[in-house]
Amino acid sequence: MIKVNGRNVDWEEGMTIETVLEKYNFTYPSIVVSVNGTVIHKDKYAATVINDGDDVKVIHMVAGG
Repeated sequence: MIKVNGRNVDWEEGMTIETVLEKYNFTYPSIVVSVNGTVIHKDKYAATVINDGDDVKVIHMVAGG
């Protein structure tokens, strides 16, 4: 079990940030992802493995005025 934005979801062996984003339909053009409080750079999404028990936060960046 992992947390994605505060919700408990099933963990799968070999899961990466990229697979989490695809599985849960995070398609926003500008996002920031953190795992256990550490921000992960976009070019590391495919290589960053999510472990059982991790806390993943996906934040959609919005510009406004």
